[in-house]
Amino acid sequence: MRVLPSLLTIAAALIAMPAAAHIVFADPHAGAGSYYAGFLRVAHGCGTSGTVSVRVTIPEAIAGARPQPKPGWTLAIERTPLATPVHGEGGPVTDRVSAISWTGSLPADQFDQFGIMMKLPDAAGPLYFPTEQRCTTGSNDWIAIPAAPDQWHDTPSPAPMLMVMVKPAAEHHAH
Repeated sequence: MRVLPSLLTIAAALIAMPAAAHIVFADPHAGAGSYYAGFLRVAHGCGTSGTVSVRVTIPEAIAGARPQPKPGWTLAIERTPLATPVHGEGGPVTDRVSAISWTGSLPADQFDQFGIMMKLPDAAGPLYFPTEQRCTTGSNDWIAIPAAPDQWHDTPSPAPMLMVMVKPAAEHHAH
């Protein structure tokens, strides 16, 4: 299967790239079809101005998303109606989480993480999470989608990326 080697090459490149000042997932890789607890790292403010809100857009491919509350921060969940309801735990699901916002205070010289539990799609490939960082003065919009996953680190203001990987088939051992 050719998809797996190319995704492994991309994953290796992502592991080697520096996080620099971008907002990134603490663990940027996850298995297709899995539940994933991801943590977006916010490494700095806007220059010397502290962060006062972080808003992340959830890709449509995500079947379900739940934010982790943060003490001292206000949480807001935006929902979008589904064109066709789907069956979920407890009955029909008629909408999906389309964005999550945390509002609070993070000094410019400190970092923090913002958690999201997600049900990932069965298909492998990159997922991008456009993120808006608002500060006391100014903002950083981490919303650019690269032409290809391996160009993420060369893209100005890239959206956080999660690489969804195919789960390797169980190896068969002859005895």
